[in-house]
Amino acid sequence: MKPNIIVLEDDPDISSLVGYQLRQAGYSVHVCASGNQVMALARENSPVLFLLDIMVPGNSGLEVCRQIRESRDLAKVPVIFLTAKSAEADRVRGLDLGADDYISKPFSPRELVARVRAVMRRFEQPVTTSITTPDFELNSDSVTLTVRGQLVDVTATEFRLLHFLASHPGKVYTRDQVLDAVWRDMSFVTPRSVDVYVRRLREKIEPDPEDPKYLKTVRGAGYKFETPK
Repeated sequence: MKPNIIVLEDDPDISSLVGYQLRQAGYSVHVCASGNQVMALARENSPVLFLLDIMVPGNSGLEVCRQIRESRDLAKVPVIFLTAKSAEADRVRGLDLGADDYISKPFSPRELVARVRAVMRRFEQPVTTSITTPDFELNSDSVTLTVRGQLVDVTATEFRLLHFLASHPGKVYTRDQVLDAVWRDMSFVTPRSVDVYVRRLREKIEPDPEDPKYLKTVRGAGYKFETPK
């Protein structure tokens, strides 16, 4: 079976173009014109990726992304926003909700397919080692995060970022170095995006996110993972 992508787009011309390009690239495509349809469709047709417009009838793309990230079954599925809302504040808001990429309209069909493939490649590259600390465990087999005995929802990008930093304790990485190591491809992520992801991870793993003991900021340099003594 072809890998399935769910597209949320209410403009029939754009949805036809997107659907055609993705089918030509080897994907199966299901299109929704309303945000109220996405979750039910996803549970009937397991997707490998969501492509979401923001301004649509029913639930907005941002609300749909929030629902995806709160769903036990769908939380790890990558999300790309495809939208005319391209301001930095909109991108950061999308990141805060757990988006993995952000494509601004108008877009080229080639870029669309390239970005979808780039996100899929990122998620296909296996992480082979598990990491255990006094407060949390990263299990590479199940790609899960357990914090103080409780399973915590984590996106694949968040998992990779935390795994990368925790695999090199004490080493300081600039934001650009983190981007190269975790994202590996041209996408909407910027140094500011790394800050957003680190903040999200602190809220999940740190006993006190305002005074982190694992994910440390090195002012003027970047971030490092510190193993508590």
